[in-house]
Amino acid sequence: MTVALDLAARGVPVLPLRAGKLPVGNCPDCHDTACGGRPNMKIPGPCACPSPCHAWAAATTDPHVLTSVPWRKAWTDAETVAWHPGGAGLTVVDLDHADAVDWARRELPATRTVPTTRGEHWIYRGAIRSANGVRPGVDIKSHMAYARWLGPGTGTMTALPAAVRALLDKQETTSPPGGLVSSSPGGWDRQVATGCRHSERFVRTGLARGVDMVRACTDSGAGSKAFAVAQFTARQHTACPGPCHLDALAEAIVAAAVSVGVPEPYATRAVTRGLTLATPQIRRAAA
Repeated sequence: MTVALDLAARGVPVLPLRAGKLPVGNCPDCHDTACGGRPNMKIPGPCACPSPCHAWAAATTDPHVLTSVPWRKAWTDAETVAWHPGGAGLTVVDLDHADAVDWARRELPATRTVPTTRGEHWIYRGAIRSANGVRPGVDIKSHMAYARWLGPGTGTMTALPAAVRALLDKQETTSPPGGLVSSSPGGWDRQVATGCRHSERFVRTGLARGVDMVRACTDSGAGSKAFAVAQFTARQHTACPGPCHLDALAEAIVAAAVSVGVPEPYATRAVTRGLTLATPQIRRAAA
């Protein structure tokens, strides 16, 4: 709590993390999406629950909230402190391993850096949307995301560069690469997907690559990755006359998330939301 209060005084929204770098669980009033869906953590806006709830949305700079009775129990159980980069007007480029760090040193302007267990956090001024897996070993944490507080770091913080924004643009427009991969998910049948304009090879290859990306998140982030994979998958079908039977693809993504420890109800909500939020066209079809 002492660390949290110091950060809050500097304008950095904070929250407690329990073991495994996980946020405190949802409060009873929000169990099973009773509050309207905020457990998906994909809807903007602050959390108004008295207890720390909804991960990044709970982050606050209010010392009265941080020291309140509901929060004191969370601090007692906390393993570390997390902070909300977007809430502080900042962006963290999370580099998970040495190769990612080497890439950043070649391609990104120098800024404040913080050592992590396996790599580094590079912190820039300016906030953008968050995304996981924008390239191998690289996640972007800003809006609607949290990062562990690992110290102030070293170096002079610089403005968010165009090269980081370009990673998000590339993620939005890059189609799944060709070629078969190790996974071979079943369930999707070209014969019943009567309105799909894609070949069965294209769909299965893209799905297999997405499933492998989810399964690679063995430490954390599998739920968010499943959301992103589902959203990307759905966007490939926006021009199809339909039906494409995306429910079969969703089952494979959910199963992948569950296999690395994501609770099935959360995985199902994340994937369903990823499918239905992809485009207005898909939202209307799902309604």
